[in-house]
Amino acid sequence: MKSWTQALRDGAISGSAGSALSTVMLSACGEQEADAPLAPTNAISHWVWGDRALAHEEASIRHTLLGYAIHHGASTLWAVVYEKWFGEHAENKALTPAVAGGFAVAALACFVDYQLTPRRLRPGYEHHLSKRSLFLVYASLGIALPIRGYLAADQDK
Repeated sequence: MKSWTQALRDGAISGSAGSALSTVMLSACGEQEADAPLAPTNAISHWVWGDRALAHEEASIRHTLLGYAIHHGASTLWAVVYEKWFGEHAENKALTPAVAGGFAVAALACFVDYQLTPRRLRPGYEHHLSKRSLFLVYASLGIALPIRGYLAADQDK
C-alpha cells in the first residue's frame, strides 16, 4: 500500500483526470436534460453563494470557475483515497481491481455526498440532473481514477 505522501502526489494527477472527465459528463448531461451545459457546474458554487447559484446557467467566474474549483478539490480528495487503497493495482495493470476500486471510491463519494453530507454542502448538480445522469457523473469519476496508474506503468517500461 502506498504512503499517504505518495497517494497525495498521485491523487493530484488522478484527481485532475477525474475532475475533468466528470465535468465533461456534467456538461453533457446538463445540455441534454436542462439545455444548460454549465448549470450543473455552476450549481456547485451554492456552497459559497447560496441557493441563487442553483439557477445560474451562464459562464461566469463567480459560479463556473468557483464551482469547478470546488468540484476539482472534491475529485482530488477522492482520488487520494483511490490512490491509497487501489492505486498500485493500476500501476501493476491489474485491470479488474483497478477499475473496481475506481467504481468503489466513486460509489463511496456518492454515498457521502447524498447520505452523510448536510443538504447545504451537497454538490448541487442534483438540482439539474436526473438520477441516471448522477450515476453517469460518478461513474465517469470512477473510470478516470485508474488512468494515471496505467499511464505510469507504461512509462516505467
